Amino acid sequence: MSDTSKGKALLYLSSSPHAASPVSIQGLMIRVLISLAPVTIFGVYLYGLPALLTIVVAIAAAQLAEALFRKLLGRELRNKDCSAVVTGLLLALVLPPGTPLWITALGAVFAIVVAKEFFGGLGANVFNPALAGRAFIVISFPVAAVTWSIPRALYPAAGAVGVDALSSVTPLGIISLGGSIADVGIDLASKGLASGSNYEAVLQTLFLGFRGGCIGESSILLILIGFLFLLITRTIDWRAPVSMVLSIFFFSLIFGKDPLFAILSGGAVFGAVFMVTDYVSVPLMPVGKIIFGLGAGLITVLIRQWGAYPEGITYAILIMNAFTPFLNRILERKYGYVGKKGPAAKGGAK
Repeated sequence: MSDTSKGKALLYLSSSPHAASPVSIQGLMIRVLISLAPVTIFGVYLYGLPALLTIVVAIAAAQLAEALFRKLLGRELRNKDCSAVVTGLLLALVLPPGTPLWITALGAVFAIVVAKEFFGGLGANVFNPALAGRAFIVISFPVAAVTWSIPRALYPAAGAVGVDALSSVTPLGIISLGGSIADVGIDLASKGLASGSNYEAVLQTLFLGFRGGCIGESSILLILIGFLFLLITRTIDWRAPVSMVLSIFFFSLIFGKDPLFAILSGGAVFGAVFMVTDYVSVPLMPVGKIIFGLGAGLITVLIRQWGAYPEGITYAILIMNAFTPFLNRILERKYGYVGKKGPAAKGGAK
């Protein structure tokens, strides 16, 4: 864009997008926060004060890190667009409720400073900041990142002695240790989290969210409510999340795993709804979104099958984030392209 005012030719350079839109970044972030409200409230209900403190610390650390880093570099502060709040909340929701608060704060700082600001700030990051922060915590503090608590709201003994006093194994953890879905049912029923140990009771428990795990990934029902809200408000595109879930279903079936259990357990649905719908780290074109979702689902299943961790969502999405620039290049879209005129247009009006 050029400006010839005052007799001078000036050229202004800025990053994309260049198309005007009535929807602001703040508006989009507020919609995401609204969609996350049900799972956030449910997570605090399940785990109590530890979950609430983890959420508050992650959000506060993310905002503070962004403000201090941008001020240090002399950049404009972004305290009104709520992007740091979303990053902090997403990070908190994919952490165990008993994660030490100082580790949570470090993860939030890494997510904001290293995964986002080092790449140029909002809109320029290659990797999903919240997942990058979680990956940093898992690599640096593996014990804290895989120490799970029994939901104190559902298990009487946990409410009596505190959420940190009773550790548990997630459904995916039981499977990774050689157990079966029946073993998962027995474990859930013994804690009073499931109405029975049969297959249907296990799936119902996982769908409703009465199990241990990360703060925000438990209730598939509430996650889907958030998904519908984001679709109705046209905040996200359906292609990447749907293709990812279908990919997990299909490849789990190929590897002899129960596909419904693979989707309902762990953070598959949460990752599909709130992580692969990121505007920046996911391809722009519809075909690219589908390829991204299929790849993330496949890598998730491969990590679950042969990896050291029972869950593979975080690294699957981050790996596909690295492919996003390549997918955008080979599936690039021409903006402002005018098609060839037909014969009538060439001849003009007669």
